[in-house]
Amino acid sequence: MTSLSELPIRDDLRGRSPYGAPQHPVPVALNVNENTHPVPEDVASDIVARVAAAVGGVNRYPDREFTELRNAFARYLGHGLKSDEIWAANGSNEVLQHILQAFGGPGRSLLGFAPTYSMYPLLASGTGTAYLAGDRDADYELSPETAAAQIRELDPDIVILCSPNNPTGTPLGLDTIQAAYDAARGIVVVDEAYAEFLPEGTPSALTLLPGRPRLLISRTMSKAFAFAGARVGYLAADPAVTDALRLVRLPYHLSALTQAAALGALAHADEMLATVGEIRVQRDRLVGELARLGYTPHRSGSNFVLFGGVDDPQATFEALAERGILIRDVGIPHHLRVTAGTETETTAFLEALAALGRPAAAAAGDAAGDAAPERSEDAPVDSDA
Repeated sequence: MTSLSELPIRDDLRGRSPYGAPQHPVPVALNVNENTHPVPEDVASDIVARVAAAVGGVNRYPDREFTELRNAFARYLGHGLKSDEIWAANGSNEVLQHILQAFGGPGRSLLGFAPTYSMYPLLASGTGTAYLAGDRDADYELSPETAAAQIRELDPDIVILCSPNNPTGTPLGLDTIQAAYDAARGIVVVDEAYAEFLPEGTPSALTLLPGRPRLLISRTMSKAFAFAGARVGYLAADPAVTDALRLVRLPYHLSALTQAAALGALAHADEMLATVGEIRVQRDRLVGELARLGYTPHRSGSNFVLFGGVDDPQATFEALAERGILIRDVGIPHHLRVTAGTETETTAFLEALAALGRPAAAAAGDAAGDAAPERSEDAPVDSDA
């Protein structure tokens, strides 16, 4: 059998590992930031009916411009957005890929702030775009001054800001986004995959769109909408940006079935998002209980919590897995990350962790959790959709 190393793949792909997260059938899976609450039965029935109706026409290509879906996303996002300011694709990863295909490429660069979402460097690599890993402040925060200074220094073609940040959960202030935009000469992308989990009333980067044609706001239905398996992501930006993305998308890239399912979910947005409040409660419970157990949870505006003070993350991960609970070792020394699940799932995790006993955390490891990580293309990053 031919091995991968024997194939004539691109030189820049040799030695790289594919994207992915552990997939094990366990009773409590809290490792990939899914919404662990199922789609309500009445909503699921309506979505199934819509998909069944769409099947009757699958002998024809779908609406290439997904017009009805773009209108629905514009209504959902509000902020006076029109359909020509909306884009959608098969998950927000494909949205980001379209952005890099249109605005990145050989001789161009993408700047992210490590540790952050691991798909950013992978998408950069796949499009021939150089990836630059910038620094964060203490406790994984990112101030306007820190962001702007590195953008001016590194002069990237694209800047990507994850808000709240994955895998740390850190919320990002609008002042940092404004400073990044003012310092950048090119595209600035704000990845708001977890925006719905921010405290009620927290303003979105969508408020900054008017007058900023280089600002792009990416969203997903995978998290708050509990629609991870449907693979639907979307974006809000100036109409000129959506024109640019049309140049690189594959023909009819959103199937008729995907469009029908997404429209069904959006038609029931209030019901689909009804669990967000409960998830916030469990996230805040995790923060409090992890601190009580002697760990160091970091500030989170998402549906997960990164916590430090773990003497041996791999051993703790494996011990929890043996008890049927899957969380995530994201590669940050002395840290683990856990998704906020249902009340029952969260309780199971906390009880199992408490049963393991609090290991004596290495002092250097705890200190490392409070320091800004060094800039490196190999900095620890997360890998969730």
